[in-house]
Amino acid sequence: MLVQVVKSKIHRVKVTGADLNYIGSITIDEDLMDAANIIEGERVQIVNNNNGERLETYAIPGPRKSGEITLNGAAARRVAVNDVLILIVYAFMELEEAKVFKPALVFPNEKDNTLT
Repeated sequence: MLVQVVKSKIHRVKVTGADLNYIGSITIDEDLMDAANIIEGERVQIVNNNNGERLETYAIPGPRKSGEITLNGAAARRVAVNDVLILIVYAFMELEEAKVFKPALVFPNEKDNTLT
């Protein structure tokens, strides 16, 4: 049996941009993606602490050490610059593997979204 568990989490990052005229996705500083084991194109759940919105899109890498967190396309309407987000990625795995699996949890600097 497969179960779905949290694979990766980037906790409390600030939105740095919202680009309605982009095709879609969330741009994430590639350093944060690496730290959280998130790959390009992977599905990401976005939880907005400021307004309670929850949505899903896919990750694309942004410049390293930039702290960039930009919502693109229609998702841009569900955030405002400086909103605080939690980004969560889930994975399916066998039950026994899931019992011992440890997710990648990343707690960036809340001022500039960089790793400390």
